[in-house]
Amino acid sequence: MGDDLGDEWWAHEGKSDPSEAEEDDETQERQPTEKPNAQTKPEKRKRVTEKPVQAKKKKKSEQKECVTPQKQTDEEKSTKPKKKRKKKKTITDVLSSSEPKPGCPADLQNLVTQYFSDKRSVIEQEELKLLDSCFLSSNDLTHTLSSYLKQVCPKWAKIQKQHTEKSSVVLLIVCSSALRAIELIKQLTTFKGAAKAIKLFAKHIKIEEQVKLLQKGVTHIGVGTPARINALIEKEGLTLRALRYLVLDWNWRDQKLRRMADIPEIKLDFMKLLETGILNGCKEDKVKIGLF
Repeated sequence: MGDDLGDEWWAHEGKSDPSEAEEDDETQERQPTEKPNAQTKPEKRKRVTEKPVQAKKKKKSEQKECVTPQKQTDEEKSTKPKKKRKKKKTITDVLSSSEPKPGCPADLQNLVTQYFSDKRSVIEQEELKLLDSCFLSSNDLTHTLSSYLKQVCPKWAKIQKQHTEKSSVVLLIVCSSALRAIELIKQLTTFKGAAKAIKLFAKHIKIEEQVKLLQKGVTHIGVGTPARINALIEKEGLTLRALRYLVLDWNWRDQKLRRMADIPEIKLDFMKLLETGILNGCKEDKVKIGLF
């Protein structure tokens, strides 16, 4: 039995068959060559396929991250109530909520002091103060223009006859616009009688024409705006030598419920008119001011 096992049986210990040993050697040689091929191929595919997928996912996630806060802010803006700015009350708002009050001499005096507060010294401001005797009785919002003038000028017929000076008027009515001046002239019909009235505003009337009309004959009443009256005085087309009554269309209000003194441009021209000689005439007791 020992002879059948063959010589040097211990040399082949652990190998049942020489062919198996050869196969093991081949597999050992193949394994190092095949394993990298098997590993590299799927790795290449994974790298090619996975990289763009990951990049796309990142872009989408980035876009979502960018978009979502905008949506939130838009929604928040839509849901949150907007803060309303407090509007400054205008003259229209104040007057629409309150009843209009008739003007009085104190209103004109306050307007003059406020306007000249930063333009004149304290001593000069005191000189601008007018006495109560400088004012006619004010309109209590019940009079028409004719009825008011009849009340404040009871001796109008006599004054009208005594006036003979050209380029001057006895009664000067100051208002805010040309349209208002035309309305006031229409209201004068029952008061003026034979007296001559002239329009003193810039709309559709050249200043040269007004100068000629004033120089041509005697004019008793002038109705117009402060700007055109100032321009006529500067050109010496109108003088204040014969002026006795200055009536201000004080209580009338326009569509925005503004008075003549509430409109900045008209107020500026009106203050200039007072400075031209009316305030001095009031102090010398030659001119009387009425608030209609």
